Amino acid sequence: MTPQTKGTAQLTTAMVLSGTLGVFVVESGASPFDVVFFRVLFGALALGGYVIARGWLRGHGFTPRTLGLAVLGGVFIVLNWVLLFQSYENTSISVATVVYHTQPFYVVLLGALLFRERLTAAKVGWIAVAFAGLILVSGVTPGDFTGGGRYVVGVGQALLAALLYGLSTLVTKRITGVRPHLIALVQVLVGIPLLLPFADFGAMRGTGWDWGWLVGLGLIHTGVMYVLMYAAYAQLPTSKIAVLAFVYPAVAMLMDWAVYGHHIGLVQALGVPLIVTASLRVTLARTPSAGPARRTAGRAPEAASRPATPAACEA
Repeated sequence: MTPQTKGTAQLTTAMVLSGTLGVFVVESGASPFDVVFFRVLFGALALGGYVIARGWLRGHGFTPRTLGLAVLGGVFIVLNWVLLFQSYENTSISVATVVYHTQPFYVVLLGALLFRERLTAAKVGWIAVAFAGLILVSGVTPGDFTGGGRYVVGVGQALLAALLYGLSTLVTKRITGVRPHLIALVQVLVGIPLLLPFADFGAMRGTGWDWGWLVGLGLIHTGVMYVLMYAAYAQLPTSKIAVLAFVYPAVAMLMDWAVYGHHIGLVQALGVPLIVTASLRVTLARTPSAGPARRTAGRAPEAASRPATPAACEA
């Protein structure tokens, strides 16, 4: 098996696992704050065990500056998960996931606004196409603004989650010389004290088998998935990574239909290819290099460290 074939299999598996995340969240029966708290707790155990086993804590490469950036990125990532999981409750896994995939456009817009990164007319055009698709996918009607507007709130939560993911991406891009696994470990560790005041341990008593879903979110969707994802990034060109990232929303929509009978309507479906096409065009335009991610000093790809979500999480 060639490295690229192996990387393709690893990333596809990671994206399929990511597509099942919504089912784990809903089936746990816990509140979004509790779900994210136990995800980061069990995820930290999984990633920490892996990092220790590989001996990567020695010579970790963090400086006070890069550690601070990793912590800041972790705050954005953790809050992004809370909002995304709240969006599942107010809309559906399908709608929330597709709306959430406006992340690449926020990265471009925030990069231009905060860091004066070049914003071409072509990128602006594709972003406009993507948001036209977003309007279709959201399926918001005037009636959704009545009765508390829960559906509209859910769409807004998914958009805000994508914005926070974009901020985490921009912060993490500025960390060099550190393995992405270590950055991800810092990010989930940040979530433990951050969410501890909001975790309702009383509500978790006697949940029985529901704990299995929470453990799965930490071990599978944070531990195993990230290990597969980062291994694949080192072996694949950016173009293939960008394409395979859409396995995640495709599987999420399939799971939402198969498990809960939810599916987007015909008009909403028309917006999906607009978002997918625009995302690919913007993502590939941002990274002209077609080669595999660069390695630093013979180690895992560090300079191109990615935040701890697939999708780019990415969830």
